[in-house]
Amino acid sequence: MGNLIYIIAVILIIGWAIGFFAFNVGAIIHVLLVIAVIAILVRIIQGRKVV
Repeated sequence: MGNLIYIIAVILIIGWAIGFFAFNVGAIIHVLLVIAVIAILVRIIQGRKVV
């Protein structure tokens, strides 16, 4: 389950980067970044390695 959270976080960060730099969709794309950062923080708080 932990790996799934990390994979989702990475996918969301990549999606955010593509949306921000390529399409400049707007404020909604930043929600992806926030969700990805929260997923990474949850993983760190749980005491697991991020990488």
